[in-house]
Amino acid sequence: MRTLIVRRIVALPFVLFGMTLITFALTHIVPGDPARLLAGPRASASQVAVLRHQYGFDQSIPQQYLRYVIDLAHGNLGQSITTRRPVLDDLLQFFPATIELTVAAMVIVVLVGIPMGVIGGLTRGRFPDHATRIVTIAAVSMPVFWLAIVLQIFFFQKTNLLPAGGRLDPLLLPPTNITGFYLFDALWTGDTQAFSSALSHLILPAVTLAAVSLAVVAQMMRMSVVDVSGLDHVRAAEAKGLRRRLIIRRHIVANALMPVTTVLGLQVGTLLAGSILVEVVFSWPGIGRYGVNAISNLDFAAIMGVTLLVSAVYVIVNLVVDVAYILLDPRVADAQEAGR
Repeated sequence: MRTLIVRRIVALPFVLFGMTLITFALTHIVPGDPARLLAGPRASASQVAVLRHQYGFDQSIPQQYLRYVIDLAHGNLGQSITTRRPVLDDLLQFFPATIELTVAAMVIVVLVGIPMGVIGGLTRGRFPDHATRIVTIAAVSMPVFWLAIVLQIFFFQKTNLLPAGGRLDPLLLPPTNITGFYLFDALWTGDTQAFSSALSHLILPAVTLAAVSLAVVAQMMRMSVVDVSGLDHVRAAEAKGLRRRLIIRRHIVANALMPVTTVLGLQVGTLLAGSILVEVVFSWPGIGRYGVNAISNLDFAAIMGVTLLVSAVYVIVNLVVDVAYILLDPRVADAQEAGR
C-alpha cells in the first residue's frame, strides 16, 4: 500500500503538467482576442495593444506557456482578466461552494443509491427490482439541465417549497467565514437562520447533481449483490441456518461494496464536472460557474486554474479510493506485492 501511495504522489506532478499542456493548447486554439473582450468594443487599437502587452498576449504561444509554467512553479496561477484578481484567490473563494455541493450530492448518492441497489439485487425479478431499474434508467436518461429546470418549476414556481437558485437568501448575510462551507460555518457559529436558508438552497442543486451518479451506483450495486448472492460462501451461510439479516449485512453487502467503492470514487470526478451545468442553472457561486464565465471571456489563467484544481482533486480522490479498496480487500495489496 505504501508503494501505491508513493507512486501516485510521484505521478501527480506529471499528470498536472500534462493537463496544463493540453488545456493551454486547446484554449489558445479557440479563435478570439481576450484583450479586445477585456477592453470593450469601443476601445481603440492602442488601448487593446496596451492590454495585450500587459497580459503577455502579444508573445508567442510557447513563450506564454513557458512563462505560465515558471509562474506555476512559484505558486502563481496568474491573474484573472475577468475579476482582475489573482486566480488563486478566486479559487479559494469559489471552490468551497463547489465542494459543499459535491459532498451533498455524494451523500445523496451513497444514502439512496446503495440501498436501492441492495433492494434491487435482493428482489431480483420482482416488483422492487423493476421499480429500481425504472428509476435508475429515468435518472440516467434525463439531461441535467432539463431536470434542474423541472425541479425549479415544480418546487419553486408551482409550490414555492424551495428556492430556485443562489446559495443564501438575498436579505441574509453569509455566516462567519471559517471554512467557506455555509452549512458548517452556520452550524458552528449557531446561526440557525443562515443554516436553514443554506440547507434549503442546497437541496435542489444537490439532488439534480446526484441524479445520474445515483443511478450508476444503484445499478452497479444491484449487479454486485446479484453476483455475490450466488457465491459459495453465501450458500454455505444459508445452509448453516444463519439469520437472513446477518447474511445480507456480513456476507452479501460487505463483499458487494468492494467493486462499488471504485465507482464511487470515479463519481466524484463526474460530480465535479457535472457541477458546471448545475451551478449555472441554479446560480450557484462555485468554480463551475466561475469556469463558464472564464471560458466566455477567454480568461486563460482562470481556465487553467480551474482545470488544474479539478485534475488534482480527481487524482487525489482516486488515490483514496485505491487505498480504501486495499483496506476492504487485502488480497489486492498481496497481488500488487506479488507482481512487483
